[in-house]
Amino acid sequence: MQKFYKVFLVVFIVFIAINLYALDWQTDLLSEDNLKFVFSIAAAVLGLILLFVLDTWSRIGVKK
Repeated sequence: MQKFYKVFLVVFIVFIAINLYALDWQTDLLSEDNLKFVFSIAAAVLGLILLFVLDTWSRIGVKK
């Protein structure tokens, strides 16, 4: 994995961790207070998926 991808991997994991910490676990997950954190977690997970897809594509293009 290139350094560029590693930086974004750490950023996305930090975003997920911060939003998991900020969730109010006593209320419903899709309540109005938690919804912004859930959307942010979902966006970070999509970013992680895209990151691994781009990393895989960059490895396919490299000739040995």
